Amino acid sequence: MNNDERDFPFDEWTQLATHDPQAFELTRARILRSLIEAAPATSRRRLEGLQWQIDCARERADNPLAACIRISGMMWDTVLGENGLVDSIEQLTGVKPVRERTRRSAAVLPFHRHRDSS
Repeated sequence: MNNDERDFPFDEWTQLATHDPQAFELTRARILRSLIEAAPATSRRRLEGLQWQIDCARERADNPLAACIRISGMMWDTVLGENGLVDSIEQLTGVKPVRERTRRSAAVLPFHRHRDSS
């Protein structure tokens, strides 16, 4: 597959996914494996771990949209979350981007068990 995203055969992939989902998944897995294997050796383990997390998120999701939302959340966590991309840039540059970190807090209410008098 060409690295130029304009050359991505979207219609072919759509047809394959629609008419032969099993072949689609096998082809997808094969291409992902070849991309990971083509990566520098220093990056492969991390890429394999990331792909494993993505595959687990897809398996646990009830439907493709839920999987997409879950994976998107994972991506945003790596960008905005603790020790994410934004934090790393802050550490490298010493410049804190303009963003508010909201700390959420809540009062913990004690619940007492009511004894049944019957």
